[in-house]
Amino acid sequence: MRIGDAAAAAGTTPRALRLYEQRGLLPPPDRTPTGQRRYGPDDVARVRVVRELLALGLTIEDVRACVDRLPLLDVETIRSRRVPEGVCVRASPVVSRRIAALDAEIARLTRRRDELAARSAPLPGDELAARSAPLPGHDPVTPD
Repeated sequence: MRIGDAAAAAGTTPRALRLYEQRGLLPPPDRTPTGQRRYGPDDVARVRVVRELLALGLTIEDVRACVDRLPLLDVETIRSRRVPEGVCVRASPVVSRRIAALDAEIARLTRRRDELAARSAPLPGDELAARSAPLPGHDPVTPD
């Protein structure tokens, strides 16, 4: 199948397939005599696995670090959490590093949220002003 058909079957775009090929996540496909890429069902299955791993929060570089083990996976196996030992999504330094990075990002975002909340807390006296101020976009009603 051509790149557009393969991309549609995998739930992605032709651009993503070219990127996966360029980054080494997908082996170079066979070519037609006119040079067009030609994909098979195994390629589509591999792209689905890559997309599932990316959706879990791994980066392209993370997936590339375990690209040799991708043929051991399928999407249903990943979703069911019955991943064979030694595959990159279970008990792997790649996954451990990604979890640590996510934890660090969560901590950073939590600090920013707390800082913003502290700076936006009303000051003494603001409560009275807030009750008497008109709502944005509403003019106070004045008697005729």
